[in-house]
Amino acid sequence: MANKMGYLSCLDTVKPVRDAIEVINGKWKLPIIISVMTGNERFTDIQESIPGITPKVLAKELKDLEQHQLIKRVVIDDYPVRILYKPEPYADTLTPIIDALKGWGLNHRKKIFEKE
Repeated sequence: MANKMGYLSCLDTVKPVRDAIEVINGKWKLPIIISVMTGNERFTDIQESIPGITPKVLAKELKDLEQHQLIKRVVIDDYPVRILYKPEPYADTLTPIIDALKGWGLNHRKKIFEKE
């Protein structure tokens, strides 16, 4: 019975973590979120801030992030028409997660590359 309870409490953690990872998973989603949150609004600015990303992949990932309500696509009806990408307020909930991942990554890099 105790083993079954451990399994259930594990699932209580694993399921929401899996849901979160599904939203930010992949090579490009977090770099795009970080780029937009640091002020890059135009498609070309976002693309130039992320080495190696293709326009096709960037367009697809921006649409996914828009569906998850993390980024808003703003069309400015001017001549020529301008399209900007802005972080939704909901994207701010990722800031502590990004900061924690950054801290963990820096510490992990030190641990792996430090001389014994």
